[in-house]
Amino acid sequence: MGDIQDAYLLRAIRELRDLEREMDGCEACRRAGLLPVKPSGSPTAEVMLVKWTAGLAERQEGVAFFGRPGDAVKKSVTRLGMDPSVLYGTLCVKCIHEGPAGGDAPNPAWLAREIRIVGPAIVVVMGGRTLAALNALGLPLTEPLADEPGVVQRWTPATDAIVVPDIDESLDEQQAKRRFWAAFRALGEWHQAQPPY
Repeated sequence: MGDIQDAYLLRAIRELRDLEREMDGCEACRRAGLLPVKPSGSPTAEVMLVKWTAGLAERQEGVAFFGRPGDAVKKSVTRLGMDPSVLYGTLCVKCIHEGPAGGDAPNPAWLAREIRIVGPAIVVVMGGRTLAALNALGLPLTEPLADEPGVVQRWTPATDAIVVPDIDESLDEQQAKRRFWAAFRALGEWHQAQPPY
């Protein structure tokens, strides 16, 4: 069993490196003197966290879920009795794109590849724009996700999803923190219900 897991891990690492090299080649980012914000966490994670875009600390470090959002998620996951090493965090908008509006726009092909490579058992969808982006991906065998915070939904035959409020919009106000936690807590309940293998 260990050999198979090692092979999956090595393949995921290789494919994610290829994706990151492609992201590094973004001409719009180069012209702006910026670097794309890379994902963080385990390449074969059980839980994939997806939020819309990077905050200032994440842009400065070039790593998704760096700083306050990452600290808040780690504390929340630990509170739920989960190991933070089962997490993979990424963004819909990883870099600057020259879209029709000239502003930030997600590259759906990159996000779809990430989801396929990591193969998470559950995706934590952070915020309404992220929910719309995931529903627009059109991945094979996906069910449309409803905007029902804290409800475990079947997304694909192999992947569940939970919609939660945007973490970045939830950190500075007490009511917003409570709403985030109330929805995020469903991840712990989902985790506890998983078979022990």
